[in-house]
Amino acid sequence: MKILALDEISISILAITAGVLILSGWIPQIVKGYRTKKLDDISKYLVILVAIGAFLWIWYGFEKDDVFIIGVNVGAIGLTMTVLAMKFRYSKASNLNE
Repeated sequence: MKILALDEISISILAITAGVLILSGWIPQIVKGYRTKKLDDISKYLVILVAIGAFLWIWYGFEKDDVFIIGVNVGAIGLTMTVLAMKFRYSKASNLNE
């Protein structure tokens, strides 16, 4: 069931916009974590589950041959792994300082 009939260009613009919005949500968290060197409020399980979900979306994207799904989720894995690495790095550093 289609809600709106969109042409290929409109669908591409929609997909790119959705991808940018989803991925840009991680940027403030990464910047804040880098500045404060604290990511205590971020659950490592959340980040791991998001990364696993993104991996499954990539698999789905390959099955559907959809470059937008693949691209956004490759970016999502990169950003979630950045947050996870920062979380482990900063939590180890704070444990050493205590």
